[in-house]
Amino acid sequence: MTRVLALLFAAVTLLAGAGQAQAQLEYGAIMGQRNFGSGPTGSGPIPRTTVNFASNYSPGTIVVKTNERRLYLVMEQGRAVRYPVGVGKPGKQWAGTTRIDGKYRAPAWSPPAVVKRDNPRIPDVIPGGSPANPMGVAAMTLAGGEYAIHGTNRPGSVGGFVSYGCVRMLNADITDLYDRVSVGTSVVVTSR
Repeated sequence: MTRVLALLFAAVTLLAGAGQAQAQLEYGAIMGQRNFGSGPTGSGPIPRTTVNFASNYSPGTIVVKTNERRLYLVMEQGRAVRYPVGVGKPGKQWAGTTRIDGKYRAPAWSPPAVVKRDNPRIPDVIPGGSPANPMGVAAMTLAGGEYAIHGTNRPGSVGGFVSYGCVRMLNADITDLYDRVSVGTSVVVTSR
């Protein structure tokens, strides 16, 4: 009897894992992400680094340079921490000034209406921690819209024009940024 239960448990576990893997593959195909390494969806991320950054922005401001596919956290003395990011696909990009209005670890994700319209097979909610959840380990929502700065379970997409307008970061990088900023932090998104 114990052996039968062990085999049943192993079969259920294997099938659940296969279901998650299938959901992840289906989600990637729905979102047009067939190459998770460097290539068309991403140019291969450069590592997070501290760089010179001459600007008029106050320390603590987040600056996203869409064309560079880089996010800068402005620091004192003309320096910034530079992170590689994935940004909006052509036609899904935006520019402007906003602020962080929420911070969440392992967030669940409900696709916005535009994503659901383009990809009706996506579930209405993908739980936090699921390999099919595009938010990764953390997300910081932006005021005034449906956008966020978030992690990803598709690291090869970082460095590309891949999203519906969100700013996508490696999970290690969103964790680092998450710990450095607070709700209310200014975010400036530029087209150049």
